[in-house]
Amino acid sequence: MKADGGPPGPTARAERAEEGFRRAFGRSAEGVWEAPGRINLIGEHTDYNDGFALPLALPRTLTVAAARRPDGVWRSRSPRFSETVETDGEAAPGSVDGWGAYPAGCRWVLLDEGHDVGGMDLFVDGSVPMGGGLSTSAALCCATLLASADLYGIDAVPGEVARWARRAENDFVGVPCGAMDQLAVMASREGRALFLDCRSLTTEPIPFAPDEHGLSLLVVDTRAPHRLVEGAYAERRRSCERAARVLGVPALRDVDLSGLSRALDRLPDDRARARVRHVVTENARVLETVALLREGRVREIGPSLTASHVSLRDDYEVSVPEVDTAVEAALSAGALGARITGGGFGGCVIALVDTDRVTDCVREVRSAFAERGFGEPSSFTAPPSDGARRLR
Repeated sequence: MKADGGPPGPTARAERAEEGFRRAFGRSAEGVWEAPGRINLIGEHTDYNDGFALPLALPRTLTVAAARRPDGVWRSRSPRFSETVETDGEAAPGSVDGWGAYPAGCRWVLLDEGHDVGGMDLFVDGSVPMGGGLSTSAALCCATLLASADLYGIDAVPGEVARWARRAENDFVGVPCGAMDQLAVMASREGRALFLDCRSLTTEPIPFAPDEHGLSLLVVDTRAPHRLVEGAYAERRRSCERAARVLGVPALRDVDLSGLSRALDRLPDDRARARVRHVVTENARVLETVALLREGRVREIGPSLTASHVSLRDDYEVSVPEVDTAVEAALSAGALGARITGGGFGGCVIALVDTDRVTDCVREVRSAFAERGFGEPSSFTAPPSDGARRLR
């Protein structure tokens, strides 16, 4: 059993989006834009703690075909959802539910920042799995913002688009995410992972081409429904902020690994200690991984990936049985390292695997899922890819 086939090429993606737009709105699109999903190689739940992360863009993307309207109305349609979402320039934070809140939030941000954005029709499609922790929402916001900027003559540098996208999620939709997803979607490059300092928001492309070392980065979408997500992400963020106040530091990024034991002794309970231990050790794992990749020692990053999963499972408590099963099966099939990726409570696993063992790894994961009575997972390989752009 091999990993599932890859997405169509850029020409086919653009043509599919244009045809979808014509069927949805009965006219031609003015352009097609796309933004990738993202995988976080390592550095989970560090972004809102001013820490470090190492994401990369997926070859799987969301496409947005769009055209202006003269009446000020935004209509958003997608074959992924049954409803058409229609909003106007008066839409306020909290006034739009479901997936349509994301494009509506993009328009709200641009208007709030003084940009003249009129009506648009948008058709959204793509190959990023929904609900898998691969930043579908960030991809949707970034592609929508690029379309809006191009069609309405707004200067849109990648860092600014990422900031707008984060505002759309934070301030309009109400998701308290950090900046990692949006920056990864906008600034990633083919054959590179993106070393991100979440305090300064500076980025550095780090060479990461597994295929040059006989390796593949395998993504397993467990298709596990996200459990306990409502409020859980925000609770962990609040827990970290409380711990930082107790420790007298601006953020947990400022707790060094060498001072971790002393810091843990000052915290009031085991749960706070576990949360802090994960963030501090995860930052250290990111820095170690970056150092190895700079030296071309790709095969040696596996143990850090696995240690990250153990920390997320035990200290941050964001894993679920399907995810743990996928990690254990991948490791037993010879993966060099494996971990949950994304915010947790379901979603995807990544594994660094010798390319000639990918089929065995996929088979082992599917067999383990069948034995546990879980639904069949999907899988694909993920060479680091380029960030968001206009296709046509």
